[in-house]
Amino acid sequence: MTTHVAFVFPGQGSQTVGMLAEIAQKHREIEETFAEASEVLGYDLWRLVQYGPAEELDKTVRTQPALLAASYGIWRILEAKNHLKPDLLAGHSLGEYTALVCAESISFKDAVKLVAARGQYMQEAAPVGSGALAAIVGLLDDAVRRICEEASLSGEVLSPANFNSPGQVVIAGHLPAVERALILAKEAGARLAKLLPVSVSSHCVLMKPAAEKLAASLAMLPIELPRIPVVNNVDVAVYSSVDGIRDGLIRQLYMPVRWVEMIELFVDKGISHIVECGPGKVLSGLNKRIVPDIQLTHTADLASLHTLIRN
Repeated sequence: MTTHVAFVFPGQGSQTVGMLAEIAQKHREIEETFAEASEVLGYDLWRLVQYGPAEELDKTVRTQPALLAASYGIWRILEAKNHLKPDLLAGHSLGEYTALVCAESISFKDAVKLVAARGQYMQEAAPVGSGALAAIVGLLDDAVRRICEEASLSGEVLSPANFNSPGQVVIAGHLPAVERALILAKEAGARLAKLLPVSVSSHCVLMKPAAEKLAASLAMLPIELPRIPVVNNVDVAVYSSVDGIRDGLIRQLYMPVRWVEMIELFVDKGISHIVECGPGKVLSGLNKRIVPDIQLTHTADLASLHTLIRN
């Protein structure tokens, strides 16, 4: 039976100081990729990733190019081994940009410049302390939607931002509304309700000003149709036009990531193996909860990467 493979690329939250050090010792593609990114950015991105400080790496303007370079570097290792035959690509939020780079829709250097600008636009749209993200685990999606409506006062923004797995939803909005929602979630029986250490409240309407700036940047960016189909976060559909890619990336900033539906779409399209291409195992954990019996592989360490290459 033919195995149909999808590659997925992580978003913010998968970064750690020292990530990919072991892989970089064996595969020159990692530092070469970071060197290309550093040339675009004007600072040593690899040094930041290896030595921190963590609070600097965790700034969204730094995190976004760091994760793009990390995931694309691993992709290049697999590509050099002639070991890439994915049927579909997708990414979680920021990871969608990596998917488009790997599909040769956007050049890597253009994407580095774009995601650094995206991070800046997002930070400007929601200054530190004004907004927040929080994870709620153990409640149904509709219950979380109702809590968001109840917790937000007039003029406040609060809505689901990521539907990550059954019973796990991230919410985003103004900090006071998020804090009230956490109290309501615990009262409703949530197993977990906590603020996330993220500097911007992404995937809600607070990001509309950032989306307008991103639209201007995207309008000038050369984009090609992907050579490998890419499923987008907003519509849970394969991109079919260049204009659709621009539109999807703009709307992604202020609309929720529908990750559960994306993985369910993979299954509907016959995907039997999902590879998480990048640092960490966040998406593999989510995917396991969405489709428990699907084959999952990650590239978070050298041993796992080499297992994938050998197979």
